[in-house]
Amino acid sequence: MKDVDRGALAISAALAGVAGYVDAIGFLDTGGLFVSFMSGNSTQAAVEVFGPGAAVALASAGIIAAFVFGVAVGGVAATLLARPRAWIVGGATVAVALVAVLAFGGETTLWRVALLAAGMGALNTLFLADGRARVAITYSTGTLVSLGLALAAAATGGSRRAWRRPLLLWSSLVGGAVVGAVAHRGGSPFALSLAAVVLAIATVILAVRPSTPERRPAAER
Repeated sequence: MKDVDRGALAISAALAGVAGYVDAIGFLDTGGLFVSFMSGNSTQAAVEVFGPGAAVALASAGIIAAFVFGVAVGGVAATLLARPRAWIVGGATVAVALVAVLAFGGETTLWRVALLAAGMGALNTLFLADGRARVAITYSTGTLVSLGLALAAAATGGSRRAWRRPLLLWSSLVGGAVVGAVAHRGGSPFALSLAAVVLAIATVILAVRPSTPERRPAAER
């Protein structure tokens, strides 16, 4: 994460907030499943697979598959497209906006939740290096591991400021979830529409940013 500039970090924090926000809405709509936090869905699927909640296990597995599909699509975009970050966030914007529109029509369905999961999965491909995500936008466990290691480094003579970035991303995710839970009281269509607006703004910002930071030669990473 240390090679991500301040502008990119600010965008990452904003998108982490959106991921937490959308995750809270998905959690409340489904009664306990996630669209950003796949560790939770994995555990849910595992404990229900041979129990009375086999349908829940299947739903969890479907959401996980959609999330992985979103990551794969984002990875392809990052490899093949010019200004891939704008395209990736733009795709997530379309996914969230579409679900918001469809939510006006009735109850939550699994494929709508899966569409949200795919959009959130794609966000994790914004900052890639050597085929790996440099910034954990939607998964808090990796961010907390980075935070713990940064604290360890500070305690043993290393950087005394490296802990700030993972703490910012984790706080953004949690804060977004809190706001999402509050916004959900006004209904999913309204809450998801707000998320789509924020993603659209992020898309425009990424589209007009200088293109140099988008892709960096291996020698510079």
